[in-house]
Amino acid sequence: MSRLVVVSNRVAPIKEGKVAAGGLAVGVYDALRQAGGIWFGWNGEVNAHPQVRSETVGNITYVTLALTKLDYDQYYRGFSNATLWPIFHYRIDLARYSREEYEGYRRVNAMLAEQLKPLLKPDDIVWIHDYHLIPFAEACRMQGIRNRIGFFLHIPFPAPEILTAIPPHNDLLKTLCYYDLIGFQTETDKLAFQDYITREVRGVIERDGSLTAYGQNFRAGVYPIGVVPDEIRHVAESYKMRRQLVGRNRAGDLRKTIISVDRLDYSKGLVERFHAYEQFLDRFPEHRRNVEFIQIAPTSRSDVKTYQAIRHQLESEAGHINGRLADLDWTPLHYLNKSHDRRVLMGLFHRAEVGFVTPLRDGMNLVAKEYVAAQDPDNPGVLVLSRFAGAASELTSALIVNPYDCVGMAEALDRALRMPLAERKDRYEHMMRAIRRCDLDAWRDNFLRDLKAFSSRPKMVKPDRVFASS
Repeated sequence: MSRLVVVSNRVAPIKEGKVAAGGLAVGVYDALRQAGGIWFGWNGEVNAHPQVRSETVGNITYVTLALTKLDYDQYYRGFSNATLWPIFHYRIDLARYSREEYEGYRRVNAMLAEQLKPLLKPDDIVWIHDYHLIPFAEACRMQGIRNRIGFFLHIPFPAPEILTAIPPHNDLLKTLCYYDLIGFQTETDKLAFQDYITREVRGVIERDGSLTAYGQNFRAGVYPIGVVPDEIRHVAESYKMRRQLVGRNRAGDLRKTIISVDRLDYSKGLVERFHAYEQFLDRFPEHRRNVEFIQIAPTSRSDVKTYQAIRHQLESEAGHINGRLADLDWTPLHYLNKSHDRRVLMGLFHRAEVGFVTPLRDGMNLVAKEYVAAQDPDNPGVLVLSRFAGAASELTSALIVNPYDCVGMAEALDRALRMPLAERKDRYEHMMRAIRRCDLDAWRDNFLRDLKAFSSRPKMVKPDRVFASS
């Protein structure tokens, strides 16, 4: 039986119940936990002498290595997060490009492929994840690796007009075509990719639905990442929430809670969300002292200046809102800039009347699905969801909002808190059907089924350029 070998930029052995920051870590871990196999990638360390390490936890073998300071600066801080991340999230204004960083990005992908090769068996299925590793399949082919290799993009794929802002976009997309199967979160992402392939490089969509471009034949499909709803509900219902996490008004009644959980990132729309909450309290003052907003936003990429700036901005906005509106017995906004145990998060979701998920652009956003799955079916809360989250294409019974419209978001919060039980239950049941239809098992099984089934021409590489590993 073939093994599943997962490759992602960041790998860290995850203990049961501990929160993992981001949909990739949650999705990959849960998929591997059920299937078993190898998880290969960077361990988060930076040192001059990287060593490959192996650790088995349960049925997952974690194989990791460090990066040199140069590789970290060029591959990770540089091209991956200063070029690809902002452009794939439609933020050309925040992107920068350096030829040296692109060379480093290609070089690290070649080094990782070289380190993976000795671990592979001929019938292994290799599943690559996310934007850090777009050139990985080409690097594997240059190493002589002939295994089936699939790629899943967890973040949005931009329209061609945005993508072409990356100077080496043609070279970059050529490497992507060495995968046998390329998976996207939404139909919109897939269509944007096909639009680039057919318009920019005169690629062809074949009669069988496969694509041919740059001399390679491959498939592209839509595989929305999901969650394990029954497990989430069990954890949410069984966790005993600490009393101090829930406020009370002067009459002693429990306050209603609005909850948001995000990685600290400019793509999540956190500043706009804070502004919308302030608008909500100003326009609907009857909710004051009867509602609290909990925003959990653990820090990520803390050494990148853009992320330092947004952290300072959020701290300032939170202080402004609380300083202007708080009273001795009421703090309207609880802004927590740290990670929390996953059981705590599911417990908070279960007890919160509103899930407030409003990214400016997101590949999927599993928090939206986790919030719905954690609800009490007999008394569910309401999901307020950005139209620019991939989850909006599935969770159509959420209150869909435009995250650039603060007044519209404020009105949605008021509607959510006033919504009658019958409507809340109807919306919840509709969203749960969608979540069960595209759960984590479906995501993994559908992708791997299509990867195994696709018969393409052998992926041959002409080594017209060499990126030596460091």
